[in-house]
Amino acid sequence: MGKMTDKINGTSEAWDSGDLGRDEKYVECVEVDEKAIDDAAGLQLISIRLQKSLIEEFKLIAKLNGIGYQTLMRQILKRFADSEIKKLVRECMLNKEEEAEKARQLKEFSKSEKKKAS
Repeated sequence: MGKMTDKINGTSEAWDSGDLGRDEKYVECVEVDEKAIDDAAGLQLISIRLQKSLIEEFKLIAKLNGIGYQTLMRQILKRFADSEIKKLVRECMLNKEEEAEKARQLKEFSKSEKKKAS
């Protein structure tokens, strides 16, 4: 006959108190395929040199926000890149509008000059 054990109800309180999930006999080491994780998350490893003080500032800000500093750096870079792309698109559209207005004015000027000449 099998060994009888006390059943622990799977409540959030049981997880929070440590009745569930903290016993070493349930721990298992697994092989981690970092490339597969990076590929799934769309991440690429890079190397960058930053001032130590800047890294410490990122670590402090990240800690205060309850996230890792590299996660914070990714978020900041993503926000910056998105903002710059939007800015460039707006500028491009504005330039096209300005060019279209200039072309319209030149066309009108050309028409008025032809009328004067006739």
